[in-house]
Amino acid sequence: MSLVLIDIDAHIATLTLNQPELHNPISDRPTVDALVAALQQLDADPEVRVIILTGAGRSFSSGGNIKTMLPDNPDSLAAADPVDTPANYQRGIQRIPLVFEQLKTPVIAAVNGAAMGAGCDLACMCDIRIASSRARFSENFVKLGLIAGDGGAWLLQRIVGFSKAAEMAFTGDMLDAEAALACGLVSRVVPEESLMEEARALAARIAANPPHAVQQTKRLLVQGRQGSLATLLETAAAIQALMHTTDAHRDAVEAFSKR
Repeated sequence: MSLVLIDIDAHIATLTLNQPELHNPISDRPTVDALVAALQQLDADPEVRVIILTGAGRSFSSGGNIKTMLPDNPDSLAAADPVDTPANYQRGIQRIPLVFEQLKTPVIAAVNGAAMGAGCDLACMCDIRIASSRARFSENFVKLGLIAGDGGAWLLQRIVGFSKAAEMAFTGDMLDAEAALACGLVSRVVPEESLMEEARALAARIAANPPHAVQQTKRLLVQGRQGSLATLLETAAAIQALMHTTDAHRDAVEAFSKR
């Protein structure tokens, strides 16, 4: 069984985490390898303009695989010698946020159910989050006596602000879909049965725009999360010089001028 499923249609790729019986954990090395490879493959495909990420079954992602956290499990990220544990994280789950940061293709998280721990962080790695009415979110690492080893402390506060991120991370409490909408964790909540339809409709509106302009807009938004305004303006000016030369820009200006 494939750990992730890929479907491409009309410039939109749907990437589905495919371990529904385990609620789609992402911490195991084979899953990390499969997810990273799929994202890189889709990002390199010129036919793909938008990626939708979702989970099979009733969960988006449980985050860590609890079974591999049991003592003496050979697949545990916790090494027998603690000095080796950081390398396990670096070779494993920490590759996921790093590959997301490098993507030029926009990614929409269609959160169909529970997004727990690293699953919540996975949703935060995406550019846009749409939640089913039955979606649930929890930054619940502390409930297991752990911290977010996958970049959650960096990601979450940039979406919901420091205070809300601290509340979620310190308590591990669950947020329902409406609470996630209220704090800005998701941009919309839709009925369970129409989640993928809504995600595809949004993806289609993005895919209809010139892909280079969309990709460079994403580049500026990512840079704007951490760079200075002066640096961003310098990058924007350089990119805009290229955008002015594209056929897409010239065709759009000509079409608008004839209205």
